[in-house]
Amino acid sequence: MFLPHMNHLTLEQTFFSQVLPKTVKLFDDMMYELTSQARGLSSQNLEIQTTLRNILQTMVQLLGALTGCVQHVCATQESIILENIQSLPSSVLHIIKSTFVHCKNSESVYSGCLHLVSDLLQALFKEAYSLQKQLMELLDMVCMDPLADDNDDILNMVIVIHSLLDICSVISSMDHAFHANTWKFIIKQSLKHQSIIKSQLKHKDIITSLCEDILFSFHSCLQLAEQMTQSDAQDNADYRLFQKTLKLCRFFANSLLHYAKEFLPFLSDSCCTFHQLYLQIHSKFPPSLYATRISKAHQEEIAGAFLVTLDPLISQLLTFQPFVQVVLDSKLDLPCELQFPQCLLLVVVMDKLPSQPKEVQTLWCTDSQVSETTTRISLLKAIFYSFEQCSGELSLPVHLQGLKSKGKAEVAVTLYQHVCVHLCTFITSFHPSLFAELDAALLNAVLSANMITSLLAMDAWCFLARYGTAELCAHHVTIVAHLIKSCPGECYQLINLSILLKRLFFFMAPPHQLEFIQKFSPKEAENLPLWQHISFQALPPELREQTVHEVTTVGTAECRKWLSRSRTLGELESLNTVLSALLAICNSAGEALDTGKQTAIMEVVSQLWAFLNIKQVADQPYVQQTFSLLLPLLGFFIQTLDPKLILQAVTLQTSLLKLELPDYVRLAMLDFVSSLGKLFIPEAIQDRILPNLSCMFALLLADRSWLLEQHTLEAFTQFAEGTNHEEIVPQCLSSEETKNKVVSFLEKTGFVDETEAAKVERVKQEKGIFWEPFANVTVEEAKRSSLQPYAKRARQEFPWEEEYRSALHTIAGALEATESLLQKGPAPAWLLMEMEALQERMDKLKRYIHTLG
Repeated sequence: MFLPHMNHLTLEQTFFSQVLPKTVKLFDDMMYELTSQARGLSSQNLEIQTTLRNILQTMVQLLGALTGCVQHVCATQESIILENIQSLPSSVLHIIKSTFVHCKNSESVYSGCLHLVSDLLQALFKEAYSLQKQLMELLDMVCMDPLADDNDDILNMVIVIHSLLDICSVISSMDHAFHANTWKFIIKQSLKHQSIIKSQLKHKDIITSLCEDILFSFHSCLQLAEQMTQSDAQDNADYRLFQKTLKLCRFFANSLLHYAKEFLPFLSDSCCTFHQLYLQIHSKFPPSLYATRISKAHQEEIAGAFLVTLDPLISQLLTFQPFVQVVLDSKLDLPCELQFPQCLLLVVVMDKLPSQPKEVQTLWCTDSQVSETTTRISLLKAIFYSFEQCSGELSLPVHLQGLKSKGKAEVAVTLYQHVCVHLCTFITSFHPSLFAELDAALLNAVLSANMITSLLAMDAWCFLARYGTAELCAHHVTIVAHLIKSCPGECYQLINLSILLKRLFFFMAPPHQLEFIQKFSPKEAENLPLWQHISFQALPPELREQTVHEVTTVGTAECRKWLSRSRTLGELESLNTVLSALLAICNSAGEALDTGKQTAIMEVVSQLWAFLNIKQVADQPYVQQTFSLLLPLLGFFIQTLDPKLILQAVTLQTSLLKLELPDYVRLAMLDFVSSLGKLFIPEAIQDRILPNLSCMFALLLADRSWLLEQHTLEAFTQFAEGTNHEEIVPQCLSSEETKNKVVSFLEKTGFVDETEAAKVERVKQEKGIFWEPFANVTVEEAKRSSLQPYAKRARQEFPWEEEYRSALHTIAGALEATESLLQKGPAPAWLLMEMEALQERMDKLKRYIHTLG
């Protein structure tokens, strides 16, 4: 009533600053009275009902009066200086927030009597809604001088924006359209006055609230899609709500994108929020194991309308160092459900880097010590590490959208294919200055204890060998060869390197292969550790024939040397290397062996076999290795072997199978027994070999190791299909359980009938179990320990252990010989005296050992 008669330039001093603080106090007092008395509200208590309705009516009128004030200012001023109305926005926003909070909590405040005041609460909400809308129009007219240094004006605008942010958190679940419009206004005002208020805004609060609203809307969208999928009914109302919620997701994402673009230098402390937003969204969206189950159509709709907005956000953050630090933090400790999204994020980053300048590629692709406590690993190392954590997604496997190719439909690919293809594509654009980082990352991954990670690195390395120059391939082969020669002994790293060498050797140009042969000459025994890992099929015919000849000559010569010397167990390691090289020739270039070389190999193998006995194979790891190498060599020459040697081999294996032996030894036995299916066994030894064969298969088929069981079933099938001695096949099935196992294998039945949902749940549980021991292990610690298994209790080292064993075997052999002589005839008179002297020396040695112990 008074406003039209007052000078609009003096409203703040003469009216707003005097009246509005009292208005706020009056409103707060009424709100307190309202909430205090609401507990006693009932349909019987008319007095309280009347009191509460009067208070609510007064509040509605007060909000209407404030709306009139705001409208008057808008009508009388074309552009508004905030200083001239500074009491108005803060007072109005306080009252609006208080009103919305009361309306939001009305069900709990009024308990079961909400219906008695619901009409006035609706009027109150409507007035507050109208008041805020009018206030936003007024604030839109506010002008601030970009060059002005008025701290009060800046502070007032910042307070307004953060007050609206608080209101957003209140109304988010009450009115989606109003919520979105409030956010739109916040973003608009922040950008409008950006140059003045950018240093004062609480950017982290704005980003956090916006990300929370994105996630809330996204989860609502997924819930609606899940309901529609489960019901299988196309409810138009549900679908309209789904589309509306999806539109809200897109709006919030675009708002975040816009805000991040304008205020990026001020968002260093929000990078964790950005990172978590991406991970949380993709953890709940297919093909994540933890995703909500929704239809393919809804997936495509969400991906096309919402997920596409995350891609430009990552592009914006790509050059921002704090974001790089968060994503590649060496101490990043993510739960199981976020490992897969992390892997996807790293691949997305990798795809974007080729279009970036060298400085950005260097930022992502190099390790860095940010501070004493903070380190950053390179993108490639992070990809291999993250990939390693996705055991469930790899084993199921999950499928991702494939790459489109000309004239062909898009085909879904596994996670392994997805990462491998994108990694190889990235390698093609890798900046030359970063090749050292690439080599280090690939080698580190090849040496990983995780088989699938090592395989991925090998595939990428082989692609590099094919994509790069022939000289680069030859250089890498030489490096790997030197690494293999420098390995101190048997370890998984040596196995991984040997597989890589074998694969890379196929990509070498013939001239470089010749150089390799000259550099690592097969004529020298010291190079046999390399040639045991090379497939001779990789060599052109002339080089293959020459190299096979040289390796065979050196290998058989080394075997004869061992046979002619003292034959100690300590020398078995080098002998096993020789046998492994000879086996490599038989497996990959057997056709290149002439009759003379075949005979030479058979002779040394037969002589070496003669030195094996049950006790040594059972007790000595090196002898077990020799045994497992001799068996496939015998199997290779099975058609020309002496029947007596075959009988010895079968008899020894039958006895050994009753003992506890490593799996690799049993697998070697299995291969040998399988090879007997190609052979017609002479009648003279059938009655001694066939029962042993059936006994061996029966024992192997009854083994509880799943790996051995599978290989045994395959080997038995192969043997049964090829053998001429069909009568022993049923004899191998010693029990009903074994018979059922074989029948199920042959008929491809007996599989566990598992639904897709049950399979996913099982894989999730397995992944949780596998991950649990590593839950508190950082990336840096995992990286440091990736080359070694967990520490075990230290074993006491005995430097002369092999010599002790050799001496004791000599003693045992002498006693056996003496026992044999005693059975043939009477002993000389001096024997008893000498044996008593030996007994005294034995007692003396026992006492000495006890003293040392």
